[in-house]
Amino acid sequence: MKTYSSMFGNLVLIVFVYIYALARGDAKNVPSNPKKIIVIHTAKLGDMVCATPVFRAIKKHIPGSQVVVVGNKLNNELLSGNKDIDEYIVFEKNFFKLINIIRKSNFDFGCVLNLDSYAFSLMFLGGVKAISLHRIENGFSPFETKTYKVLRQKGILVPHFMGKYAPREYLRLLEPIGIFTKETKKVLSFSRDADGKVKRFFAEKRIIAGSDLIVGVSPSSGNKIKNWSPKKFAEVSNHIDKKYKAKVLILGGTNDVKEVNEMISFLVPDSKVINTLGVFNIEELKALISKMDMFISVDTGPIYIAEAFNIPTIDIVGPMDEREQPPISRLNKIVKIKRQRPQLHVMNARVYDKTEAKKQIDKITVNMVTQEIDNLFDEIKK
Repeated sequence: MKTYSSMFGNLVLIVFVYIYALARGDAKNVPSNPKKIIVIHTAKLGDMVCATPVFRAIKKHIPGSQVVVVGNKLNNELLSGNKDIDEYIVFEKNFFKLINIIRKSNFDFGCVLNLDSYAFSLMFLGGVKAISLHRIENGFSPFETKTYKVLRQKGILVPHFMGKYAPREYLRLLEPIGIFTKETKKVLSFSRDADGKVKRFFAEKRIIAGSDLIVGVSPSSGNKIKNWSPKKFAEVSNHIDKKYKAKVLILGGTNDVKEVNEMISFLVPDSKVINTLGVFNIEELKALISKMDMFISVDTGPIYIAEAFNIPTIDIVGPMDEREQPPISRLNKIVKIKRQRPQLHVMNARVYDKTEAKKQIDKITVNMVTQEIDNLFDEIKK
């Protein structure tokens, strides 16, 4: 029943778009001076952080432009306070309500950052004059569906090269309006209230930012195939506690209870590791991570928050393609095994060999991670 419902829904989108196209034409003609721009990105936390260079590029290259972002409720909190965004619209299930909201703003240009037929249809039926969206090159994405391929013919196709840095690929969507840039610096901010809560928490736990060595550890991911053993995370935390006398903070949300509790069960009896599970919301999490000296996790949203605040990171990438999104620099290290090819990609985290993906995370040893931690501490001291 679900398959038939989905097929019917896709057919309806195609019919609506193609009938409306008879009246409005395609969404390929960019106005000479686009000022009102809408961006839809329905992906997860880390992906949205990696989209912030798009918002910055628009504001930098088109003075006086209005940038409206459409995404999920959680990412509304994530982007709170971002000066490159004039308005954030929470993605509604009510299709026609969203169309009306978009139509009232009379947008000159829009771009769809992920491969989303629904998002493109919203923009097209909402009267956005020109819309750019991706065409996958050098790989396969299950999100590039037959429906998507039919609908995208009404917009401006821009290549997205799999195996290349995704934040840079997002920026290609701005090229139809004359923005050509490779600047991929991530941008986030947090409120005074969030900063105040973190400072009070530090005072309560006797943590002195700027004096104590503060290390964050997040032992879970939204995509559980990326998860590394909680026992191994505990051993890594024990290493940091013993060797560096650091203040180690465990981070996690409501969906991470199992992994966090299991990790805690493997800590040494006299461990000084601090559990912050459920203590902070997204706004406060940004403030917390911004005060750390290092952040360690699998490839998941908070590590990109750390990158945005220039915090040194250890990304246990596991099955993820390290070329596409993980932070990599002198102060951003990755840990992976030797492998023929990665199983997960930014544009394909759905169709993969689950046995191979699990092997690519499980075969990463504690020693591999602690070695990179030691190397990173040496780099930080320079």
